[in-house]
Amino acid sequence: MKKLSIIVPVYNTEKYLKKCFESIISQKSKDIEAVIINDGSTDNSESIIEEYIEKYPEIFTYYKKENSGVADTRNYGIEKANAKYIMFLDSDDYIDAKLYENIEKYIDEDIDLIKYKLQRVDENGKLLEITEGATFEKTSGQDGFNRLYDNDKLLDSPCVYIVKKVLFTKNNLKFMLGTEHEDFGLIPFVMVNADSMVSINFYGYYYVQSSGSITRNEDYKKTIKKAYDALKHYDNAVELVDKLDISRLTKENVKIYYTNAIILKANELKQEDQEKYIKELKTRKVQKNIKARNLKQLIKRILLSINIKSYLKMK
Repeated sequence: MKKLSIIVPVYNTEKYLKKCFESIISQKSKDIEAVIINDGSTDNSESIIEEYIEKYPEIFTYYKKENSGVADTRNYGIEKANAKYIMFLDSDDYIDAKLYENIEKYIDEDIDLIKYKLQRVDENGKLLEITEGATFEKTSGQDGFNRLYDNDKLLDSPCVYIVKKVLFTKNNLKFMLGTEHEDFGLIPFVMVNADSMVSINFYGYYYVQSSGSITRNEDYKKTIKKAYDALKHYDNAVELVDKLDISRLTKENVKIYYTNAIILKANELKQEDQEKYIKELKTRKVQKNIKARNLKQLIKRILLSINIKSYLKMK
């Protein structure tokens, strides 16, 4: 049994596939499998996949299905993964050649969840941005969340984690179908269910900022959908978190995390849509989730009770 399954959903990314696949091959380990799922691509992606399947059958496994979106494809990948640990790699991105080398010792120590860092690059590999964040040695997933929830920009990105497969299967955690921000709805719950976690200072993931990427450009209708899908994830989260056997502090912080996120979504909407969206926030009485542990949070809660727009300006 291999130690790590790299799940790669593919949809019309022929331009980037070879670099993505080569970054997997570069890991110099026989303990890795790449689970490739073709989500109904209509370009030349399949022929490239078949080329690598034929050349590296000991590394690549291939599944093809009708297009159903990234959430369903990731769920499908989790089912098909054979290793004890899984990670997600978008097919227009790539990973550092030394990623596995830097996380292997934590796999051998049986850590449930391993977090590393991401850097944004252009299509030529030029660095655009590095994402900073807290690093720490072995702790619980709850403690890790409580350290990261209010300062880590990529807390809900599945691409910066190595995760025991059992965290998904045992807790019946799946990406929500038909929604945007499916990562936002799931990853915090994967984390708080982990008994052990580390966060390491290694930039192992390259996010390619490409002007032509289908997944990274959107029209305004999609922006509206994202805002309301975030509300769906919020509703699900505040219901689910109360059922979990976790500390009161963690439950409060999970609610704060989701509350802040859905409020900030209003900033992306035009005035008329923003006003409608704010009404949705008010019906949920989101101010009750802001715990006044310090003066700043107390001010936020008061402003929320009066007018959510004031909170947006404060941010």
